[in-house]
Amino acid sequence: MSRLWRDQIQVFLAPERVNLVRFLRGFKPVQVAKVTALCKRAQGAPIWQSALQQLEKNLADAAGTELAITLSNHFVRYVTLPPQSEIATPEEVKSYATFRMREVYAEHVDTWILSISEWNPINGAICAAIPRDLMARLEQMATHYHCKLKDIEPYLASVYDHWHKQLSGTKIYFAVIESGRICIALLTNGIWHSIRNQRILHSVAHELLTALDQEAIFFGNKEAVELVHVFAPEHPELTLPSNCGWRIAPIPTQQIPVLAHYPSALANHSEMDQCPA
Repeated sequence: MSRLWRDQIQVFLAPERVNLVRFLRGFKPVQVAKVTALCKRAQGAPIWQSALQQLEKNLADAAGTELAITLSNHFVRYVTLPPQSEIATPEEVKSYATFRMREVYAEHVDTWILSISEWNPINGAICAAIPRDLMARLEQMATHYHCKLKDIEPYLASVYDHWHKQLSGTKIYFAVIESGRICIALLTNGIWHSIRNQRILHSVAHELLTALDQEAIFFGNKEAVELVHVFAPEHPELTLPSNCGWRIAPIPTQQIPVLAHYPSALANHSEMDQCPA
């Protein structure tokens, strides 16, 4: 079957939810089904196991389809790869990425698979890591259900790739917030300066504000009021205090619509989305 004419299934995989959207084959794919399945994390099991089992339950009729998976930031670890003019070959870039990962995460890197964005000696790149076992299970699942595994992409990278042309400025704070996790990236002059990926333990707004202030301190050059581009579809009522030194700029979803398989709010998060002034 020609790759062009395969039905497409797009998946968002998170610890406690799976979104699956199916598109009918054709030059202009048409959405024909959408499923949101919730799951509970199994104690003592990998964080991704329950979600993967839930996904498999929804692939019974997926034979012959093309599968694209967006992985929750819960499953991913990131590092930036600052520009290095002497690094040029793919082997050198891989060694550099492994070194940077090991600096931050030590021996954990031995159980991960690394993925590196397009390297440029002038602009650098970013590196994402996912568990090797998760990757193996996804490949086995695709084979078992006779799917073509087209793409596996981290949530942060997927959102940035989708809207990056709408983001402007020499300094860009960019936040992707999902249930239980916040991921903040800082880019300066097109160079990835830092990526912070952490659990949410308290109010989303409080954690966002605290993390932004810390990133600004590390960067060392905060304006009186900074702009942060925020994509938080599970927290549509997210706000920050007017005098906090930050202003939220929602991702411009009117110009470029949200991808259908991205997560959305399932319940009232209003108490979690406020930060006292």
